[in-house]
Amino acid sequence: MVQPTTHGFNISRFKTRHLLLLLHLHEQRSVLRAAEAANMTQPAASKLIAEMESMLGVPLFERHARGVDPTWYGQVLIRRARSALAEIGRAHDEIDALRNGRMGQASIGTVVNPGTNLVPQAIAAVKREFPDILIRVEMDYSRPLVAKLLDGQLDVVVGRIMGPEGADELEFEPIADEPHSVVVRSGHPLVQRGTIVHADLAEYGWILPPEASVLRSRLDSMFLEHGLRLPQNIIETASLPVITNLLRDSDLLTALPAESVAPYVQSNQLAVLPIDLGVRMEFFGIVRRRDQLLSPAAERVLEALRSAAGRLYPGLQMKSTRVDNGRD
Repeated sequence: MVQPTTHGFNISRFKTRHLLLLLHLHEQRSVLRAAEAANMTQPAASKLIAEMESMLGVPLFERHARGVDPTWYGQVLIRRARSALAEIGRAHDEIDALRNGRMGQASIGTVVNPGTNLVPQAIAAVKREFPDILIRVEMDYSRPLVAKLLDGQLDVVVGRIMGPEGADELEFEPIADEPHSVVVRSGHPLVQRGTIVHADLAEYGWILPPEASVLRSRLDSMFLEHGLRLPQNIIETASLPVITNLLRDSDLLTALPAESVAPYVQSNQLAVLPIDLGVRMEFFGIVRRRDQLLSPAAERVLEALRSAAGRLYPGLQMKSTRVDNGRD
């Protein structure tokens, strides 16, 4: 029987211990500490590194006095190793779920707005028909969620593709764009004003996303474009429950899609100010790894997401596209 090969080396020679050592080396940046973490001797670890470099024909790590750093080749293999080990772990979890009578599991990542309507509706639909499927949901910004998708930690992300890294491995099904509004407590002083201008917004403290986020950059640009100082009285958080509770107990402002706080507005706990903030995000959508074989449970969640998107955004014609260039 011919063993599978890629670019001249035998894939079957790569074993789990090689991949585990790679990840330990990436985390520890020391052969000795990586060997200890992998429960092997330093000579054994050095031998495994040499084996991998010999199989691939390229240097995977640069050695220096302080330890080791992955080369470009090493970084590629580390990312693939992390994904492969995650898939092995997920396979174990799925088998364990089936053995214990459950119908499998699925992991979803979502940004805030679809995480308050689209994703819950899709999950509710799946659970009505398949109550034994275990569904895990993680809410964050798009960049870390897509990174976890590429690493195999998530099955599907409802968000955006924020950069070129790994973009050629992804498919994107657009759903809707996200204009952001200024959200405050219902009794906020600005609610009583007939007209509001951008300068009024600079008088109050703000709840802002972390500095690394695209939304934060666009909010900063909005203030600068209107000749205003950046807010100095700020709280940084990505947690919607924290944001809504802070708003209800203070005169702070924040920028959110109005849909994401609709229940709070309808119950007169929060209000949307009548001002065009001028801050929009690109279309969010369903992001998947191209050619990924989803579990049956994840397939059901994917179909439920598409169905819920069709109900929430009538007229939407979802088309899966390969992503060749990063989106901002």
